[in-house]
Amino acid sequence: MTAESAITDRVAEMHTSMAAEPPNEVMGAFGREQAALSAAGVPDGVAAPGTLIADADLLDVHGSPATLYAVTADRPAVLVFYRGAWCPYCNIALSAYQRHLLPQLTGRGVGLVAISPQTPDGSLSMQDKNSLSFTVVSDPGNAIARELGVLTRPSDEARAAQL
Repeated sequence: MTAESAITDRVAEMHTSMAAEPPNEVMGAFGREQAALSAAGVPDGVAAPGTLIADADLLDVHGSPATLYAVTADRPAVLVFYRGAWCPYCNIALSAYQRHLLPQLTGRGVGLVAISPQTPDGSLSMQDKNSLSFTVVSDPGNAIARELGVLTRPSDEARAAQL
């Protein structure tokens, strides 16, 4: 099973279980936002795989200053971006990356780093909740996501659900 199929299967299971419950407007807002992002496709200006990016200031899960190059130990790394510990889709994806992607990357000498704009305590919560053994860091200003062209703005409905 690939990480992609694991994620797809778990999201489908979550949607099925949600369909059996009374409507949850928060989850509905996130689902509609996800569908709109998917329908829009890859935005213009997204960096190509293999793009060398500038070093950036981050915070580790304990709030200590770190840099992108330090957390990757100056080796190639896959960077994954997630919204926060509150996001059910992010929890599913990061958990699948732990089980399916990390062993493949480790075997090739490639690091895995999860980056979020959330505060370090949220990053620590995400790492603990999903038993993640790869690096999880906070980029409070979204500098890296912005540089790579993957920064999105939540819809008004999703933002209201987040709040």
